[in-house]
Amino acid sequence: MRQELQSLPKTLAEDVARNLVMVARLIDEDPEGAYGYSKVALRLASRVAAVREAAGFAAYANQKYSEALAEFRAARRMTGTVELWPVMADCERGLGRPEKALDMAGAPEVHKLDKAGQVEMRLVAAGARRDMDQLDAAIVTLQSPELASNSVQAWTARLRYAYADALLAAGRDGEAREWFAKAVEADRDGSTDASDRLAELDGVEFVDALDEGDGDAAKASESDESHGENDGENLGGEDGDEGADKD
Repeated sequence: MRQELQSLPKTLAEDVARNLVMVARLIDEDPEGAYGYSKVALRLASRVAAVREAAGFAAYANQKYSEALAEFRAARRMTGTVELWPVMADCERGLGRPEKALDMAGAPEVHKLDKAGQVEMRLVAAGARRDMDQLDAAIVTLQSPELASNSVQAWTARLRYAYADALLAAGRDGEAREWFAKAVEADRDGSTDASDRLAELDGVEFVDALDEGDGDAAKASESDESHGENDGENLGGEDGDEGADKD
């Protein structure tokens, strides 16, 4: 990215870089904020491939699939690489065109992807099958040497999770539980909610201890107020009696 920005005047390159850094920082937690910074970078340097790619991912994170696809296509024309092929196919899914995504999954470009890219393409293809209510085909699509491997890679948890989810959708609960458990084993950075899904299948219900504590505190407060009101009533009664005696 730095190399691409060197084509710009130094001050402009620094401004663009700052905006791209903010896109990267915010895209997970504040996608709308990331999208805003990407638009600034795009306005400053639309002829830089890295800027078009960042704008594409920011639009994608905000479910602006048509815009994202246009930016990814532009970035691909500039670089000639195929790295964005899977996410471009997923944009087609987002636009309601799963058939187009499947066509892309069978294109020659897929063979040029690295292992991670091929797994990503497999996930997109399986998702497209599910969009078309082809659950069995989605399950078969995910069955691969990468799924069967005991080696844990960056994409392993997501692949196992997608497989478990497809099995569950097909009513194969026992197998789904097994694969959710395998996804949990591989999910070292919490990129999926596999542990929650597994607990749900096992009938485990989590209770927020803080919420429970707040409830207890509220009850205690109500009890204190109730006692206070009763004490006031008793005191008032005693004062009344004393007044009667004096009278």
